[in-house]
Amino acid sequence: MLRLSAHGRSAAARLLPFVLARHRRPELFEAADALSDDDVAVRAQASVHELSAPPGARFDDVTYTATDVSLLRAVLRCIDAGQTQGAVDVLAERELEDEAASGAYATPGPLADLMARLLGAATPQSPYPGRVFDPACGSGALLVAAARQGAQHLYGQDLVPVQARRSLIHLGLEASDSLADIRAEDSLRADAFADLTADGVLCNPPYGDRDWGHDELAYDPRWAYGVPPRGDSELAWVQHALAHVTPGAFVVILLPPAAASRSLSRRIRAELIRTGALRAVISLPAGAAPPLHIGLHVWILQRPELAAPEHQSVLCVEGPALTDSESKSVPRFARTSVGGGTARDGVVAAAWDALSEGVLRYWTSYVTDPSGFADVPGQVRAVPIVDLLDDLVDVTPARNIRTTAAAADPVAVAEQAGRLRNELASAAETLALAARQGEWPAAGAQARQWRTATLADLTRGGALTLHRAGPPSPRERDTPPPAEFANRPVLSGRDLATGRWATADAETSVPHTTTIIAEGDVLLAEIRSDSGTKARVADAQDGGAVIGRGVRLIRPDPTRLDPWFLAGFLAAEDNLNSASVGTSSLHIDPSRLRVPLLPLEEQRRYGEAFRHLYALRQAARRATELATLMPKALADGLTSGTLLPPPNDSDGDGITPA
Repeated sequence: MLRLSAHGRSAAARLLPFVLARHRRPELFEAADALSDDDVAVRAQASVHELSAPPGARFDDVTYTATDVSLLRAVLRCIDAGQTQGAVDVLAERELEDEAASGAYATPGPLADLMARLLGAATPQSPYPGRVFDPACGSGALLVAAARQGAQHLYGQDLVPVQARRSLIHLGLEASDSLADIRAEDSLRADAFADLTADGVLCNPPYGDRDWGHDELAYDPRWAYGVPPRGDSELAWVQHALAHVTPGAFVVILLPPAAASRSLSRRIRAELIRTGALRAVISLPAGAAPPLHIGLHVWILQRPELAAPEHQSVLCVEGPALTDSESKSVPRFARTSVGGGTARDGVVAAAWDALSEGVLRYWTSYVTDPSGFADVPGQVRAVPIVDLLDDLVDVTPARNIRTTAAAADPVAVAEQAGRLRNELASAAETLALAARQGEWPAAGAQARQWRTATLADLTRGGALTLHRAGPPSPRERDTPPPAEFANRPVLSGRDLATGRWATADAETSVPHTTTIIAEGDVLLAEIRSDSGTKARVADAQDGGAVIGRGVRLIRPDPTRLDPWFLAGFLAAEDNLNSASVGTSSLHIDPSRLRVPLLPLEEQRRYGEAFRHLYALRQAARRATELATLMPKALADGLTSGTLLPPPNDSDGDGITPA
């Protein structure tokens, strides 16, 4: 109801503080269904006015009338169902629909936690920074992560008013013991915290913004390392952040990879390196955070101190990115809160916990003893400053981490290349066989027409049931999940979209409200994507796992519905188009999906055809993955000196010259 309401966007913004008010004063709304509409509106307004907030962000202007009561009751139902944060997100999304927030991306929870921990690890012998600032706070994920680590005073600013309010509400829900001051203004043009020098800064600024205020800010004192070019707003944010920490304090900021090499700003990067302000650049694997198609960088900077020793190096860390063919033991990298978005098919990076612990270990070791840090070939290197201050001043980790060919075993490389070659040949044969199977006759002179029913109709008729995973309520967050769900693998939206089974290890936070998958269940992706699997039928390897975020489970009555028939028609493009809602990310409303009403025997004929097409897609996916891996493995072996070219013969085992 909140998402589809016809009420104006202003109503959605006014409802945000009510979520926090209900969280703080639940007793006011016990048995809300028994309260009159006037009573609900009066209590809601009074509870919102009681909320404390910093100057400029109070809620005294919020009023509720009888026209708002239906939405107030919807919010109450969401909160009672354990969907408090979901209500905040939906309300904020409603007002953000028309906002021009190009280049701004949400920070996934695991990445926010990693950045917050990197800030604390920068001073391992000291307490966590007490005052933390985020000048582009968005929904407040980074400040919440800092509060979990021990930050007591949280400062944030965001250009979009609803984001500032959303951040304040988020902190009120998740970090109620901390003091929060969130402002809604343009951080670069109208710095609301001009006099603030915090103990640390966490930031995920907007990318690629050419209208950031270059002309009017040309002589701004914040540009201590050089005036940022119009086309490089990212280094304006870097200098803005450094200007807001005390000498010796640290900044952890998420940037696009172009910021490390863009020629426009090489002089600023050189000055950051010469003064010792740039301490580390960490490359994340693609898919770790939106935009998902590129691997972002985490920069760690330190405001120089006059009496501090000179830094002689910059730490460069290359985040791992492994595929299933390269490592069967590495779990999939997908524990983000970005709605089940997927990275490129076949790309699998280390699990968040392994990635985070590795990065933190390298950073803590380096910051404790930079001169004694031991490089790890191909993964991490303390790069001497003299190596960075060349004509390019490129701080991209992949460019500066030296790999040694001697570390590779030629025999092992040759064995791996042979295995990949055999796997590719087998996958190609499987694909060719699947493509040749079956004849597909025309339906007749005209396309077939069916009577259809929606999933909502079929649910009411008892032909199927719908299930989804729900987040834990505030009361459940500190308790383990029910015993029946513990120690089970979790099928995420990413797993489903990439055609894989549930991750080998359970997520660190198994949903408290979820469903155990049974063979024959239909699994549907909640987030619409242009590629990847939309729906499939659970097999024996899916059985016993639980559904995670981004997955809807549909359990048909096998005496009335064939599961593969159901999955095939649910994933039809026209069907998905009619059931998609949202703006930046399209969510699938399963209740709107339609299914033809056909006899069970005819359903099974269609089901077999859809099963065959699914197998064909899986074979194509596997062949494509191996066709990328094998040439790369051979090329790397040739260039590293571990492999030799095949002999020039014509017996079919080598390469015959043209």
